[in-house]
Amino acid sequence: MFVQGHLNATHSVMAAKEKLARRWLADARCVWTMMPLIPAVLIASPVAAKTPVSAVQVEEISIDRLQSMMTSGQTSSAAITQAYLARIAAMDRRGPTLRSVIAVNPDANRQARALDAERRAGHVRGPLHGIPVLVKDNIETSDPIATTAGSLALAGNVTHRDAPVIAYLRKAGAVILGKTNLSEWANIRSTRSMSGWSAIGGLVRNPYALDRTACGSSSGSGAAVAASFAAAAVGTETDGSVVCPSAVNGLVGFKPSIGLVSRTHVVPISHSQDTPGSMARSVHDAALMLSAMVGADQADAKTMGSAPHDFAAGLATATLAGVRIAVVRPDGLSTALAARYDAALAVLQSCGAILVDVARPALTGLGDAELTILKTELKADLNAYLATTPGTVTTRTLDQLIAFNRAKAAKEMPYFEQELFEDAAKTQGLDDPAYRSARKTAQRLAGPEGIDAMLKAANARLLVEPSYDAAWLSDPVHGDQYGGPSAAQLPAVAGYPHLTVPMGLNRGLPVGLSFIGIAGADEIVLGAGYVYEQRAQARTAPLYLSQADAGVGIEGQ
Repeated sequence: MFVQGHLNATHSVMAAKEKLARRWLADARCVWTMMPLIPAVLIASPVAAKTPVSAVQVEEISIDRLQSMMTSGQTSSAAITQAYLARIAAMDRRGPTLRSVIAVNPDANRQARALDAERRAGHVRGPLHGIPVLVKDNIETSDPIATTAGSLALAGNVTHRDAPVIAYLRKAGAVILGKTNLSEWANIRSTRSMSGWSAIGGLVRNPYALDRTACGSSSGSGAAVAASFAAAAVGTETDGSVVCPSAVNGLVGFKPSIGLVSRTHVVPISHSQDTPGSMARSVHDAALMLSAMVGADQADAKTMGSAPHDFAAGLATATLAGVRIAVVRPDGLSTALAARYDAALAVLQSCGAILVDVARPALTGLGDAELTILKTELKADLNAYLATTPGTVTTRTLDQLIAFNRAKAAKEMPYFEQELFEDAAKTQGLDDPAYRSARKTAQRLAGPEGIDAMLKAANARLLVEPSYDAAWLSDPVHGDQYGGPSAAQLPAVAGYPHLTVPMGLNRGLPVGLSFIGIAGADEIVLGAGYVYEQRAQARTAPLYLSQADAGVGIEGQ
């Protein structure tokens, strides 16, 4: 009831937003009045694209709908690809200036035409055939664009190789539309970082309020999919980097169980916690993406038990009737977030779920153990990755990256420094007893004594809690200023699946509901999120406001 009232209240604004978006598309030369914080040079900058405006409507269109339009002959992959490129050209470095795309793929149109030819010949690979998707710019593709992790040090990192997750997407028929901006180095460089900023891509803006963070580190994937720059996107997560940008950009984001999706040829932080994940505007679309991403990879031992699976097939018959769900109520929730959470819990109850409150254990020492793991594995894993890059990349070790950043400080460190890099460089390797102890401690606290214990206490299959509160202000002076709840750490450290689904707006800013299960329960988690999503219908498209609604009280008497 509350959600429906919100939708009625915003309906009158939607027509104005759609009219504004059409104006941006009709004149890609229009300039937003805010001064963009972007570097002067971009790699394969989308601004330079001379893309004609397409008649195909792609805003807020699902993967199934795009597929049905192509099946009926109403449109083609080539036309859909052109329509997305037109939106990027009109709105990413112009118009609202989201800065969500680092590079468009100059080969995208050719890929789309080839897939159209396959369709005409009677061969359709599956539900992603001809569907344009974006990829976070720490994941390698064989296209003629660099994989930079947002850093100038990797500006020449054109590897001409597909990460296995991208190879699987291509096999499923996806068009690789381009690379998305991100928090530089996936936000592992500094404790004082500003999420969504990279030296190459600049600062990603949140399409719901342009002065707000898009979170990170998959910032561009979140903002771009929210703005309908692609049907869906691939992000990566170590701790919150899929879930947070999905939640604050009004998306569904899914971090799968560790080992389901390959990490090979992905710029790494931690082999214990890193994984690609899917980001989309619906659970069904996220599940379609995931289905195309999973599979074994000989170079990633964790994935050897991973097999192709259709995670979307069972969604329509999923149910919450009689399903016991553990409910975590974090301390210190804002009044607005608590109200949204209560409304979401009421929706779950209306679907037949049995809700059981549980208390989160203290888990003392988890944060310190996780940080030890991340710093130690960063040095080992990043050095191993850099050794495989082409000769055009001159920084071959973490120590050399640190030196590069110091030499290029004006461009690489205008807002924050690299204390985490420097700490990581001092670690003693994967055989260090302190590291090994931290691994055992973290796994025990996050899994058996954390999520597992809460599920056992409630005799439940799933756990829910608010993903994050609403997006905070982007602040180049002080960096990220956020002290609200986060559901990300426990499933990230344990390697468990974590799904966020929109649960409405807080002063025009999206907030998400997290569904968490044990390792391997990916399908159960997706099914629960789907049932909730279909009943709640809580997602609202962005309005590209200059700032969030502060209410009338801001003016005083």
